[in-house]
Amino acid sequence: MTKPPRGFKGSKRRNSSGTLRMKHEKVKTARGRKYSSKLWLERQLNDPYVLEAKRQGYRSRAAFKLIQLDEKFHFLKSGARVVDLGAAPGGWCQVASKIVLKGKNGHHGKVIGIDLLEMEPLPDVTLFEKDFTDDDAPDMLKEALGGEADVVMSDMAAWATGHKSTDHLRIIGLSEIALHFALEVLTPGGLFLSKVLQGGGEDELLNTLKKHFKAVKHAKPEASRSDSAEMYVVAIGFKGRS
Repeated sequence: MTKPPRGFKGSKRRNSSGTLRMKHEKVKTARGRKYSSKLWLERQLNDPYVLEAKRQGYRSRAAFKLIQLDEKFHFLKSGARVVDLGAAPGGWCQVASKIVLKGKNGHHGKVIGIDLLEMEPLPDVTLFEKDFTDDDAPDMLKEALGGEADVVMSDMAAWATGHKSTDHLRIIGLSEIALHFALEVLTPGGLFLSKVLQGGGEDELLNTLKKHFKAVKHAKPEASRSDSAEMYVVAIGFKGRS
């Protein structure tokens, strides 16, 4: 069962044992609506992270994944320069901007996001509507950075085929592309964060990470759905470019 976010104040009921539980909303199957769509909508209506994201003004429940990852690894800091790959609809950029844009001692942070999907503007955040795998996309981001980055994070996902092995390889491929960019722009001591899928096949990615970073961790935030194979690899302490 998905755990409610901290401070959650949604609709609750008590069962026969007196334990609090979420109120479950059911969705009727309307004419023209597939059963799979009914199940997806029902899950959305009963997902505490979806409800809390709306309450706090986040664009998606994924914002809580980043919040929980940062609570564990403490990589979002005031004045940091952050690049978000696969940023749509902008939830991660919202979380990052609330922390890094505060600035201390005259050092103002920077948040840059890119996605092939359209995103509504965010205050003081630079957003690009472009496919990161386009040849000119990395140079656009580098120009916007105007220097090195402290954090490169990727929540990119390929269009699902329904074939687990194929989808897994596609996700790993995107992570490798994101890592190549991170190795070009990260400042020494910087952090790389990327979504992967459980199921193996990431040996080459992990070997490269271990070569260039002081520590490599895996994490699955509570906000990730329990039935999802997604998890995140966190590479800490970039050793720098020789």
